[in-house]
Amino acid sequence: MLAATVRVTRDLDAAEEAVQDAYVQALTAWERDGVPARPGAWLTTAARRNALNMLRRARTLELKLPLLLGPDDTDTVLPEAQAVPDDRLRLIFTCCHPALAQQARIALTLRLVCGVATPDIAHAFLVSEPTMAARITRAKKKIAAARIPYAVPTAEDLPERVDTVLTVIHLLYTTGHTASSGQNLVRDDLTARAFDLARMLHALLPDNRETGGLLALLLVHEARRATRTGLDGRLLRLEEQDRTRWDRDLIAEADRLIVAALTAGPPGRFTLQAAIAALHAQAPSYRDTNWPQILMLYTELQRIWPSPVVALNRAVAVSMVDGPEAALTEVEALEADGRLATYRYLHATKADLLHRLGRDAEAVEAYQAALALTDNAAEQQFLTERVDRLEFGRP
Repeated sequence: MLAATVRVTRDLDAAEEAVQDAYVQALTAWERDGVPARPGAWLTTAARRNALNMLRRARTLELKLPLLLGPDDTDTVLPEAQAVPDDRLRLIFTCCHPALAQQARIALTLRLVCGVATPDIAHAFLVSEPTMAARITRAKKKIAAARIPYAVPTAEDLPERVDTVLTVIHLLYTTGHTASSGQNLVRDDLTARAFDLARMLHALLPDNRETGGLLALLLVHEARRATRTGLDGRLLRLEEQDRTRWDRDLIAEADRLIVAALTAGPPGRFTLQAAIAALHAQAPSYRDTNWPQILMLYTELQRIWPSPVVALNRAVAVSMVDGPEAALTEVEALEADGRLATYRYLHATKADLLHRLGRDAEAVEAYQAALALTDNAAEQQFLTERVDRLEFGRP
């Protein structure tokens, strides 16, 4: 709805207001007349008509209104929009304007286009909620002050925006893949939305290696999503998951995309992440995982995309190749760095390494630190069980 309405207003705040008014109108009209056969179309039409009325009242673009939208035409696509055929994907490209800082672009797009809550975006960026809310507000003000148009980018403009769009889709999927709060480990609404957008983006730009890399990465995650929790909702680690239930067709599709990307040129960050995930998925068992190859890929990923989270993941691979003591040294260096202080997986990883070294009292402290940083019920149960096992010998 927002994506369709902003094509009329060319102003995101005005489009949001028109959409909210459409919801209010539906509360009255649907109670009186019943829910329409196509509620989404009803709401979209109402929002776009609200937008037109706003423009008329402001006596703005009066002469251009007929070009923007006919009175009963909800399917009109402006010629400039043909470069990106899907409304949602089109608005993502539009919001990822190069005049904004990349983090501001990503945060604004996740909040307004993808419907991700501000606390979840803050969690993804490892910052506080007020800090993220301020960034989003500043981004919107800069758009207004600089008169940045909400114009659909041309086909020639797409390449310079694609990396930000890839990041938005990846963070959208990540936010749903492991929810930061709530009862369920996965938010299916967010993962499904991101997966659809990744497929559309790859279809739009099939020659871009990283669109294939991102799609491959999500395919592997989707292939094993059903096995990440038990029937009772308990979180299952990779070594506990039933590999016979993994979707081999999705894994094979991902493998073809990875091979195509690797043979076309040097791999980017999404292709490398996809290759790592594929090695896990293709291993016949956890014990048979090719950890030296995974460590090599993480080393290359850290080289081209330096990140404390990548360094933490690499440390896990180090523990499987060189032992937990070598990995613990790297994790403690990341802990001293401070950037991952609120990242629960830093503390959980440290706890696992300490346990493997027989330092269970310290491991309990680290697990408790991780537990204090998560609001997800499945993760809380998992971490509590780990603490109980180490403290009291409970199974």
